[in-house]
Order: sequence, then C-alpha cells, then structure tokens
Amino acid sequence: MRVTIDEDSCIGCGLCVEECPEVFEMDDDKVRVKTGGVAGDVADSCKGVAENCPAEAIQIEN
Repeated sequence: MRVTIDEDSCIGCGLCVEECPEVFEMDDDKVRVKTGGVAGDVADSCKGVAENCPAEAIQIEN
C-alpha cells in the first residue's frame, strides 16, 4: 500500500510518528512519510494511525 500526507491538513501532533515510526518522521513542524510502500504488520499499524489522525491528513492507497 502507498501512504501520503496532506501537508496542508497536517497539524504536526506527532501521533503517527509515535505509533508508526517505521513509516513516519517529523520534518520541522510537519510529518513526512519515510517510505512510499508499506506492507505486512507495519501496514496494519499504519492503517490504525490513519484512522486516528486528528487532522485526517494521512491517505492510504492500496
């Protein structure tokens, strides 16, 4: 699956970085995706993070 961040929507809370550091990292006051492709257990974790993002800034494409 492919993960992207809507930088205009991102509030930089860091929840995704805490919950899924394999995929997300902080870049100044916004989050960025470390890798475009995500699979396995990390994909399940990433989906949960996307569902819980307070700004709904994480998009997942299968």
